[in-house]
Amino acid sequence: MAVDTYIEQARTRARSEQEAIAEMRDAYETFINRVQQLQPEQTPSSVAGLTTAGGVTHLSADASNTDGCRPVRRAFAETIRPHSVADIDQTESLLETIREEFTDAIAVALAPTTEASFTPDLKQMVLAEARSRKSEATALRKALEREEAHLDEAGAAIDNIIAWIVDANETPLTDLGFDALQQRHDTLASHRDRCEEVARDRQEFLRKTTNNSVDAGVRHRSLMPYLYQDFSVDHPVLATVARLTETCQGCQRTVRDHLVRRA
Repeated sequence: MAVDTYIEQARTRARSEQEAIAEMRDAYETFINRVQQLQPEQTPSSVAGLTTAGGVTHLSADASNTDGCRPVRRAFAETIRPHSVADIDQTESLLETIREEFTDAIAVALAPTTEASFTPDLKQMVLAEARSRKSEATALRKALEREEAHLDEAGAAIDNIIAWIVDANETPLTDLGFDALQQRHDTLASHRDRCEEVARDRQEFLRKTTNNSVDAGVRHRSLMPYLYQDFSVDHPVLATVARLTETCQGCQRTVRDHLVRRA
């Protein structure tokens, strides 16, 4: 008897995404190191730059034509952009990718048409945003590791039930006596209880959050559409458990029919 399971497919997806996020995190680390080595321009107030006052970011006018932000854009293009989810189709511009990964204000300040200087304030804002994105990537990687571990645990329970069903089906019900039929019915009931337990554990897992810091956390439930958007089901574990429960119920009905005839 075949029982559709999405667990192994989900495991593969979780592992591949862990690798992608690890590469993104490393890209942010490389970008941060490169920007840290850049010397900001000590410019007078008449030269453009990104400044912060009272919690509000301002972009001042610039009378010069220097492009002090070019090394920052180059560092971003060579490190973060190749791993940007928003840039997979290679249709968006570099500044659009910067806007997606950072903020509108930083993208505007780094634009060559803005002619902004790479001021100390701008440098710190870029570094702060990059560190924040790196922390988020670390939290996401940890959440994916927990997802894979949970898939392993749920998969082991499901595989055991499926293996029992496959083995039990090797013996026709007509070859079993009343006591053996009753035992099979009871075992199927136990398997249904185990399926319910796996489903409860999964729901509890989805309600949790993986944190990397005070500002970086990933709600497990939010991983589902992100991870499994290309799947035919939204929740691989719950869908598998639901189908397995239906299979056990069907087997029980068949066994009960035989029990009634033997009574």
